[in-house]
Amino acid sequence: MRYLSVCSGIEAATVAWHPLGWIPVAFSEIEKFPSRVLAHHYPDVQNLGDMNNYEEWNLGTIDLVVGGTPCQSFSVAGLRKGLADPRGNLALVYCGILDRFKPKWCVWENVPGVLSSNGGRDFGSFLGALAELGYGFAYRVLDAQYFGVAQRRRRVFVVGYFGDWRRAAAVLFERHSLQGHPAPSRETGQEVAGTIAARFGISRNNHEECVAQTLLARRGGFDIETETPIVEPKSKSYSMITANTGSNGLGISVEIAPTLDRAQPAAVATDLYNGTIDGDITHSLRVGNGNAMGGVPSTMTAMQVRRLTPVECERLQGFPDNYTNIPKAADGPRYKALGNSMAVPVMRWIGKRIKSGGV
Repeated sequence: MRYLSVCSGIEAATVAWHPLGWIPVAFSEIEKFPSRVLAHHYPDVQNLGDMNNYEEWNLGTIDLVVGGTPCQSFSVAGLRKGLADPRGNLALVYCGILDRFKPKWCVWENVPGVLSSNGGRDFGSFLGALAELGYGFAYRVLDAQYFGVAQRRRRVFVVGYFGDWRRAAAVLFERHSLQGHPAPSRETGQEVAGTIAARFGISRNNHEECVAQTLLARRGGFDIETETPIVEPKSKSYSMITANTGSNGLGISVEIAPTLDRAQPAAVATDLYNGTIDGDITHSLRVGNGNAMGGVPSTMTAMQVRRLTPVECERLQGFPDNYTNIPKAADGPRYKALGNSMAVPVMRWIGKRIKSGGV
């Protein structure tokens, strides 16, 4: 699979898809620091810069175009005329690139707010443009927390396949979810929820500990091969300590919360560099309320706020440790680039389903 990445950032797509044997034909990124990261890791892949110049690109056959652009309003009725000069509207530029290279597949990503932008008309116009160009498509909101990383990160993903919406839908939606037979709901029970029991010190099943059992241990995280979570039912992930155990009276324990686990294979690209995945738990976050300090992710530790380190943010996005720690890299640009990136394990999941043919 030969793909073109636009609005490339630090290339979560390439980190995710390299193990699949896919080849990046070119990148398109204008920001300085992400461009340096790309040059450091992928010196043999050209960065074409401004995607508005796509008419000048000579890249040969492209099988897939991937990127996430702002979704400004534009008219489907004026699409063909607009493609002659779509500068200033990168969503339209993205469609122009599809029109020029006519890849079989396209993958587009954006924040959930795009669904309601301009009353939904902006997103509707974008989907209409895809249809006008001959692409069948499907879209879905995917949350990175269900792919093995320790953060909630909901993003809209659109997958298009030239001429057939069913191929696109089969990528984003599991086959059973397309059959119209929803799984039966769970029966109503009378036990106190584990999180509530822990909060108020209520013992369940004669357990004396008051740990909020909100997460089952997922030391395997998400099995990319079988596309299923790996769960150890008898082992709880003690990532939240009950609020009444804190000695400071405010319910904040100084116990370490092992919320990031390097044993998760969805820290996808670790094997890209060393072929193995470290099984040690990374005690990167302590119990407390998440916060932000100067726009930088942070967490509270014993009534003190500390920043997450860049390495911790890399792990939250599924990148290898120190992926953004290129020569002369300051922390600020690393935080920004990681915050703007796609989550690697989500992109890996999409890539694997496309590779299987979307069937």
